[in-house]
Amino acid sequence: MTLIVRQSDATDPTVVGGKAAALSNLAHFGFNPPVFFVITEDAFRPGKTGPVAVRGLNVALGAALDALGPGPYAVRSSGRAEDGAEHSHAGQFDTVLNVAGGRVLQAAKQVWQSGFSETVATYRSVKSGGGAEAPSIIVQRMINASAAGVAFSADPVTGQRNTVVVSAVKGLGDALVSGEVDGEDWTIDPAGQAECAQASPEVLTPDQAHKIAALARKAEQTFGVPQDIEWAFDADGLHILQARPITTELRPVALKDDRLTIFDNSNIVESYPGMVSPLTYSFALHVYSRVYRAFVQLLGVSDSAVAQNATIFDNLLGRIDGRVYYNLVNWYRALALLPGFSLNRDYMETMMGVSEPMPREITDAIGPAPAKGARKMVEYAKLATVAGGLVWQAVRLPRTRRNFYARLNDVLGRNLDINAANATDLAAEYRHIESTLLDRWDAPLINDFLCMIAFGASRNLLHKWLGEDGLLLHNDVMIGQGDIVSAEPAQRIARMGRLVRDAGIADQLGAECRIETLAAYPNIEAEVQSYLDKFGDRCTEELKLESIPLRDDPSSLLMAVAASAARPEGKRHIGNELDWKTQFPANPLKRQLSKWIVGWAKARVRDRENLRFERTRIFGHARRVFLGIGREFSARGLLSEPRDVFHLTTHEVLGAVEGFSLSPNLKAIVAQRQSEDVAASQSLDPPERIEIRGPAIAPIWAQNAEADNDPERAKTGTGCSAGHVTAQARVIRDPRTEALQPGDILVARHTDPGWIAVFSNAAAIVVERGSLLSHSAIVARELGIPCVVGLKGATQWIKDGETLSVDGASGKVERCDGA
Repeated sequence: MTLIVRQSDATDPTVVGGKAAALSNLAHFGFNPPVFFVITEDAFRPGKTGPVAVRGLNVALGAALDALGPGPYAVRSSGRAEDGAEHSHAGQFDTVLNVAGGRVLQAAKQVWQSGFSETVATYRSVKSGGGAEAPSIIVQRMINASAAGVAFSADPVTGQRNTVVVSAVKGLGDALVSGEVDGEDWTIDPAGQAECAQASPEVLTPDQAHKIAALARKAEQTFGVPQDIEWAFDADGLHILQARPITTELRPVALKDDRLTIFDNSNIVESYPGMVSPLTYSFALHVYSRVYRAFVQLLGVSDSAVAQNATIFDNLLGRIDGRVYYNLVNWYRALALLPGFSLNRDYMETMMGVSEPMPREITDAIGPAPAKGARKMVEYAKLATVAGGLVWQAVRLPRTRRNFYARLNDVLGRNLDINAANATDLAAEYRHIESTLLDRWDAPLINDFLCMIAFGASRNLLHKWLGEDGLLLHNDVMIGQGDIVSAEPAQRIARMGRLVRDAGIADQLGAECRIETLAAYPNIEAEVQSYLDKFGDRCTEELKLESIPLRDDPSSLLMAVAASAARPEGKRHIGNELDWKTQFPANPLKRQLSKWIVGWAKARVRDRENLRFERTRIFGHARRVFLGIGREFSARGLLSEPRDVFHLTTHEVLGAVEGFSLSPNLKAIVAQRQSEDVAASQSLDPPERIEIRGPAIAPIWAQNAEADNDPERAKTGTGCSAGHVTAQARVIRDPRTEALQPGDILVARHTDPGWIAVFSNAAAIVVERGSLLSHSAIVARELGIPCVVGLKGATQWIKDGETLSVDGASGKVERCDGA
């Protein structure tokens, strides 16, 4: 008869019980629970006054305790049916803690006898129907716990797998397990986010909660099923005290789904930075779908191929934690439809403008294999057809542009009084915008593509024929155009600044930022009103419908005017006609070809900027239409206030008017979205690229780590506006809430036309994103200040307030402090 079983031999649950076998397994797999031995159920027999120890137990027990080491000890049950996959018997048997060596036999008798208690009998009759039987008894070294508790590797209440639930108390966990006290509850989600249910945790730190979660997940991985573990912290760290399968019903295990979705915002963040409302996202989703259908058709993809791949174009974007991302795999699928894709995959990938290449898993599975032999000739023939089509589109571009402007003026000139229009009329107005412009975005689309080709070709040509001087010449010609609409705000602000300076009201206007300040100066007031009449739809993050435009809040314009008045006159760039004969004195053919291609590229750049301004006007009109619908919904009690409309999608807004909505409770939808967006806005930005396996509805990512200190003293971006400045750097992330002092160097992740007030104070500009044709470059040239764009990671590398040297010609940026 076996009376004592050592820890290493306690593997058979029919002999030592389920809990002891589980502890032995834990030790075998390296979990290192507190050492123990087992007294088998045969070590006692029933007596008249309680359990009686069989012959030899006292001697065996003494030897086992000597081998185990000094106490105190925990004496607990380990029944054959205890801690099983079906029934845990949790809390049904007795447990005796902090037992001295001389009292172990008495405690073991108490635990043995608890197998015949009324509570155990009731439990068995309900759960398993078995009869009463004594358990084996575990004798285990006690942990001097500073904190202890339980953890579940899956949520036993919701049934959600991959979510760890932890409950903790100070000291020993016996009162928690028995239900005598409530614990401090933590939830650790699949992304590793630890959240405490209590506002001010007192038992665990987030780091300790993560360690417990890792231990529970490791136990699940080891034993193959979700685990319910008991744990404790002492001076030596974290210990596992026991583990058993979770017996409550959990959600089924999700089937394997390895489909890869890649979200990337390294490019689109320039257009849609930060939090983006559901209305803007759904609006952009429709615009991208229509525009890029037209784009691939322009490049020779058949209507039938576009129709067969409709889901690609309907899903080019994603919204993650309130931020807009490209759905990169769908962009790659769209590119794979283009003629010539099989001839040069790498070049096609660069068209997506992302910072990391696509993984081979995607590139190898999408699109045709590289063309060879006769098939290669077929692809070249297709490209020739596309080239011919582009030439035809270039010839027709003036007519296409005129027709686009005619449609644009038709929409914007309808003189609809939005303040007097009802919801039905406003919805009809949006449908007119959609069908007339958004679904027929031909002129901007064609011009942008031809601009990209012309800009690249002219730049490469001048570089080839004139070397580095050719690149500088190209920069000067391309972004120094005085007739470009992007330059006009800077010119007007400078003119208004001179008027304000002459009137002596710069300080007053900067302090008050109210148009009423100009009431005594009708000429200045008229200039400001003229600016608002033309540029009133411009604002920071102007492609977001929820952004507040200048016409509603002109304070940033007035700040820019006041700043312009307070600073010395800058050296404004003046574009000069090139003397082509000087550049090519001996080669008239090169002279004529260079002059023609540069002139044509300049025209495309000018039209690109001007058409983008018209896009701002269209978006501004759509913004006013949706706000009008929000006003009507609010008046009818469907929304709490008009701006709540931005928390709905275009489909929900129009459906509520036109009759195809799913839910009449718009307030509930808005409340849920507001709650989600508040939570998202308080978290760190998701990473630039997120890869997801399976359904993409709930992406998981590791939080961005704090950027390491970059020791480099100098880096080089793209120089866009010549000049050299050494001054204090100011890192600006939100121009609506952060200010730039006159003479500071502006450092930003990206900019848009709404940053004009910040530009007016800047001595130089350094931007992470952008190109030679970006808004930063064009405005910097007009203001006569150095500008460097495309300096990746600038806002992490450059410290706010440090001294910076910026060379706008070479693109070199150097940190001066501590050199």
